[in-house]
Amino acid sequence: MALTLLGLLLAYLAGSFPTGLVVGKLMFGRDPREAGSGATGATNIYRTFGAQAAIPVMIIDIAKGAVGVLCAGLLGRSSVLPLEAIRIAGALAAVLGHVFPIFAGFRGGKGVATAAGALLILAPLAALCSLAGFLLVIGLTGIVSASSITAALILPVVVALGVQGNPPDPWLLGFSICAALFIVFTHRANIRRIMRGEEKPFEQFRFLRRGKGRR
Repeated sequence: MALTLLGLLLAYLAGSFPTGLVVGKLMFGRDPREAGSGATGATNIYRTFGAQAAIPVMIIDIAKGAVGVLCAGLLGRSSVLPLEAIRIAGALAAVLGHVFPIFAGFRGGKGVATAAGALLILAPLAALCSLAGFLLVIGLTGIVSASSITAALILPVVVALGVQGNPPDPWLLGFSICAALFIVFTHRANIRRIMRGEEKPFEQFRFLRRGKGRR
């Protein structure tokens, strides 16, 4: 049991690595939490510093989720608890670490990229379905928050429908529901802005609308 707890702690610490804060401080000498949405995720990094900063932040944040699952799974394999439950607990720990990082005053990102990295290990087919939903919405609207929420809400649906195995794994289904609700919670301010028509899109991401306009 001690190794299992150590694995979950390592998953949380991996998630807590403040990628956006480190990149902002090292490359630009600024704290990204003082600009834009105040988050340290790739979207706010892109809006504040540009693609050259956002791309490494996104890659590392995705990797944090994968590392969390792997750490928990490797150290918890001898536990009396189901291995899938431990791996999912590692995913949750990594996401919580990203949103509430101990290394950055518990002020982090919104958990989307880290959850995606965990899902690539736990449920790659379901992750691809969520990615398809994300790309569809971002291509039409250019609004990253709406795309992230859509991807999160698609996840429990595709898991329940058996995309990742039929009947669906109850641990994975539970995780997908919790992850979807948590992503919606971390985007609550974005949802209010969307409802007021104040959420600013990235016009350069609206590739489906641009393609329609050229025809």
